[in-house]
Parts: sequence; C-alpha cells; structure tokens
Amino acid sequence: MYKKILVPLDGSKLAECALPHAEELAKCCDTEKVVLVSVTERIQGYSALADSNQPTGRRIVPEAVGKKEKQAQRYLGRIAKAMEAKGIKVDTEVLLGDPAEEIVIYAKHPGCDIIVMSSHGRSGPSRWAHGSVTDRVFRGSPVPVLMVRAPGCTTGI
Repeated sequence: MYKKILVPLDGSKLAECALPHAEELAKCCDTEKVVLVSVTERIQGYSALADSNQPTGRRIVPEAVGKKEKQAQRYLGRIAKAMEAKGIKVDTEVLLGDPAEEIVIYAKHPGCDIIVMSSHGRSGPSRWAHGSVTDRVFRGSPVPVLMVRAPGCTTGI
C-alpha cells in the first residue's frame, strides 16, 4: 500500500519519534523505500579572489557555503545506516528552503505515498507564536500524513 514513505527529520530527538512508526509501516506494507529528508537553508558566504583590476588586488564574490547541508547529509546517513541494518531500503535527500514548502513539493514530485512526521503537539498561543511545520505539511500535502505526537509533549493551551 505504501511503496514510498517520506520521513522529514530536522536533527532533533522529537523528529526521530516518527522513525519507529515509519519502520513498522515499511515492514508491514512491503515498502520499496523510505526517503529521509532534511530541509536546511543555504548559507551565503563570501570569498576573496585575486583580481588585478581592483585597487586592493582582490575581488569579493558570493559563494554558497554547504556546511549545514553536509551536516544534514551526515546526520541522515547515520539514521539510514541504522534502518538499513533492519532490512529497510533507504534514500536520503537534503533539501534547501522553507521546511514545510519543500516537504510538500518533494512529496508531490517523486510520488511518495505517505509522510510520517512528528509534532510538538502545540496548540493555542504557543502554536501561533512558534508556527507548525507539521500543520503546514498536513494542510498542503497531496498524500496522507501520519502525525506522531512525541512522548512528553503537551498541548500548551
């Protein structure tokens, strides 16, 4: 039923609460693969290049710094290795941009069948103040979303 399961992770223990649920679905539903994604923003840095046309002899140019991307890929790699040891086929992907938007876009294009993700379980003023990536994914997703409330989370009304 669920051939491709998308699991968004942000590096937090809270997000990882979705993993046992995704693993169980993968085992029970003859899933082809689980796709672990992390969304980060590209950090803009600057680099000095030699340029004889400039008075200082150097030209400052913008460049993308991929430190956060590399950290996210290493993190996803560790999680993937643990899941693969349990016999689950896993792909990883680091996306750039707004987390909720990128998760929804990713779910549309590669044909994911379900998104499994954790929620803080916030409501009321706390939710308004902090926003909710999970809620935005739920509302914008073209596929079912299994929202897992992490242990110890309260509603915070």
